[in-house]
Formats: sequence, C-alpha cells, structure tokens
Amino acid sequence: MILTDEIPELNKKLENKSPREILEWTVAEFGDDLAMSSSFQTQSMPLLHMVTRIKPDLRIFFLETGYHFWETLIFCARVATDWNLNVIDLHRDSRWDVFVRQNLRSLPLDDPNLCCYINKVQPMQKAVIGLKAWMTGIRRDQTAERAHAQILELENDGLIKVNPLLNWTKADVTRYIEENHLPGHPLLEKGYRSIGCAPCTVAVGASDPDRAGRWVGRGKTECGLHTELFRQKEWVVR
Repeated sequence: MILTDEIPELNKKLENKSPREILEWTVAEFGDDLAMSSSFQTQSMPLLHMVTRIKPDLRIFFLETGYHFWETLIFCARVATDWNLNVIDLHRDSRWDVFVRQNLRSLPLDDPNLCCYINKVQPMQKAVIGLKAWMTGIRRDQTAERAHAQILELENDGLIKVNPLLNWTKADVTRYIEENHLPGHPLLEKGYRSIGCAPCTVAVGASDPDRAGRWVGRGKTECGLHTELFRQKEWVVR
C-alpha cells in the first residue's frame, strides 16, 4: 500500500522512466486493483498497445456517452476485438435518463459541463470505487491544465491516478505508432485530431493545436475527468 507521503518521492523516481517502465511498475504495484480509461483516439493506441504486452486482461473503461461519432464506436470495437482487450462500457446513471431524453440535442450545446458530468464524470467516479489505481493516457503537452499534472496523483478516497504517458510529446506518440504499425482513428485524416463527443468536436486546420476542435467557443477545454470536477460528488447548480 502506498502512503500519501510516499507519492512525492515516487514521482521523482518515475519522472525519468519510460511509459512502459511506469506501466510495468504500476501493474506490479496494484495488480488486479488497477483499471485504465481510454477514449480510443489515435493517441490512445500506444498505451493500449503496451497494455496488451504487460497485462492483457486489464480492465479498460470506455465512456459510452451516447454522443460518440459512429467512427469512434466502430474503431473501438475493432481494436478491442483485434487486440482481445477487456473493454468495459460505462454509461450514465439511469436516474438521469428522463432528463437526458428530454434534452438530448440541446444538453451538449446549452450546458456542456453538465453533459460531461452526467455522461463522463459520474460514470467514472462509480467505476473506480474499490480500485487502488486508475490509469489514464493524458500528456503534459496537451492542455494548460495537464501541464502541471504528476505521474502519480492522489484522488478521492485514496485512489491513485497514474499517468504513464505524461512526459511524452505528440512526436513521441507518432513515433511509437509508426514503429509499431498501430491503427489510427478513421476521422484523423479528416482533420479531427482530438476526438470527443460529436456535438462538441469539429475538425481543425493543420496549424491549429490538436485540441482546438473541442468545445469551440464555449470556454471549456476539459471534460472534468482530470480537473477538480472529478472530486465533486453531486452536480452543483451555479
């Protein structure tokens, strides 16, 4: 068991390790009390590929929000089948069903923060209950918020979030994909370099940042899984 005051020292030791070394350490440390989340974008492929070599039966959480592009769902199913991944779909709490049905088209546009909370944050909060560690594929070079992340982060109820790819750059991801001949999301070639839910994602130009197409014009850059919103147990009307 990792104690809270051990995390800073462990972060120092892991800071210069490769993603594969961090993944190997994580699996050795947490075993079956570990799960991973994945959005099944092109940039998700390296970590998923490493998992198939180190812990093929690792539980991989996919947030099935009901708003995904068909291309994302098909790509996820194909990769999961081809690589024999243990993918578990996460869905919103059924208590929200009536509200979501009544506001299906307008919710992502009128209140994207609430939409993300219902369809992403709460399902993940529920899924990680009882786990010791939750692994993600975020990188520091993706957003200003992620630039300050740590490889090991203490979350609610003692949960430790592990970010093996944190120090990798986009170039590192591209290099690994090319060297290992990994598949790419079918929308990538159409200008969708960071792909979330369809109502909140647009294609971007070649000179734009990868995540420039997410929540355009809505003052939002994160869904909430990697912000303080993840520590919020109930939705607070502001």
